[in-house]
Amino acid sequence: MVDYLEEVLGFKGGEVNADERNLLSVAFKNLISSKRAACRTISAIEQNPKYSKFNTALLAYKAEIEEQLRADCQKIIDMINVRVLQGTCSDEAKAFFVKMVGDYYRYIAENAKDSLLAEVKEKAKAAYEQANAIDLPACNPIKLGLALNFSVFNYEVLKDHNKACELADSAL
Repeated sequence: MVDYLEEVLGFKGGEVNADERNLLSVAFKNLISSKRAACRTISAIEQNPKYSKFNTALLAYKAEIEEQLRADCQKIIDMINVRVLQGTCSDEAKAFFVKMVGDYYRYIAENAKDSLLAEVKEKAKAAYEQANAIDLPACNPIKLGLALNFSVFNYEVLKDHNKACELADSAL
């Protein structure tokens, strides 16, 4: 599905309608959701001493899944940056796609370490701030989704619980 939608983005760029944007979002999310869930499951298993004898195999498998997840997220980010954001699009579409870039950097950050973690944190934050600066009505679903995701990013990735609450309160 992602490959077909990549062709749509190549043809239409940022001029996709709301239904097409939602299809893209669902397709991209489906591509990575099982990998994100697998990483969380393996992390939970790693914490159980009963499975410590399998740590080497678990770590190797988790590293493989994390690399696939990172590559898929980066493919989506690159696709959006090249096929959509380099062209022209409405403020609503731009906010949607820039938010999506922030989301996929956040997904990479969930499992990243060291310099990669620092890099994707900054890129996610920059994308969320750029999307947040786009003037949309307060009750616009994209604006509300952005507020939620930016808040989650601050809470889970940056561990800034106060900023997360401020963003959520401001959207409310």
